[in-house]
Amino acid sequence: MNKILIINMLGVAEVASIGIPALRYVKQQFPDAEVQVLSFAEGKRLFELAEPNCTVWGLENGQWPDDFFPALEAFLGLAEHIVGEGYKQIIQLDTAFLPCFLARFLKDAGEPVAGNYLSMSVQELLDGFSRQTLTAEYVNNASEYLLSTFTGMPRWFTRWWEGMLVPDGGFPEFYLRACCGFEPIDMQQSLQIAADAQLSQCGKTVVALSTEQPGHVLHYPYGQQLTLLLQQTGVEVWNVDWQRDGVEATLAKLKASNLLVAAPTAGQWLANLVGCTTLVISGQVDPRSLMPDYATDMSESPIEAAELAEDILTLLAQSE
Repeated sequence: MNKILIINMLGVAEVASIGIPALRYVKQQFPDAEVQVLSFAEGKRLFELAEPNCTVWGLENGQWPDDFFPALEAFLGLAEHIVGEGYKQIIQLDTAFLPCFLARFLKDAGEPVAGNYLSMSVQELLDGFSRQTLTAEYVNNASEYLLSTFTGMPRWFTRWWEGMLVPDGGFPEFYLRACCGFEPIDMQQSLQIAADAQLSQCGKTVVALSTEQPGHVLHYPYGQQLTLLLQQTGVEVWNVDWQRDGVEATLAKLKASNLLVAAPTAGQWLANLVGCTTLVISGQVDPRSLMPDYATDMSESPIEAAELAEDILTLLAQSE
């Protein structure tokens, strides 16, 4: 049986929104092949929950070093394993530097790589380090380092959401259809999981908040005030923290929730997996790029907690 490898090593947001539908698409296109996934940490668990019969492997937390050269060594270790597996096709979905580095190494080694890869060879990269000619701009800017066999990838660098035809699935659907050429694709962003028993039996309307990310550019600063305002009306409120609770427990809680209120980060895509309605606090992010169920108006300053609480209660009343 031919084996196909999908590389999707970024965060749980990318796995939930892009990796899972891509995996299902590839399995449909190649029903007789064994499709495997290379992922990272909690992303691995997401793939396993979505497709229990699929082989998922990769790096755990602590195995992707923060320092650059140890990280290169870790990815070269992955490359050695991949070469030994004899995959008939390797599909690299990620846009980050190290997965592209991995794909470039594999491509130069003669492996059948499709997707995104580094614009310079591994030897050129190492030479650049030794000669001190490799710039931080190259390493940190995808427009500098990214090449792709996906002919639509140049569109990834554009303000595509300002066009006339914005896909219903927002960025994930745009990326897979327009950039990667996965057409036609059924955006199957769902998985089966039992709802959290405690929340399901609490007898209250349940709202999940994914707002507390201090220091993050998308952080919503009034999460605590919002929590108190909602609790005063009898709403059960809990805070999404998949890094603390793990993705499986987080998904179970979202399954038991009536609404997720989130900054434009991973929370929305986790909620989508279990059919939890989402309200995204847009801030300066154009909601057309995300296409949530509901979104606040764009604004340079954060929406006040009292105004947001009123919007949330209105949505909850409409859904009863």
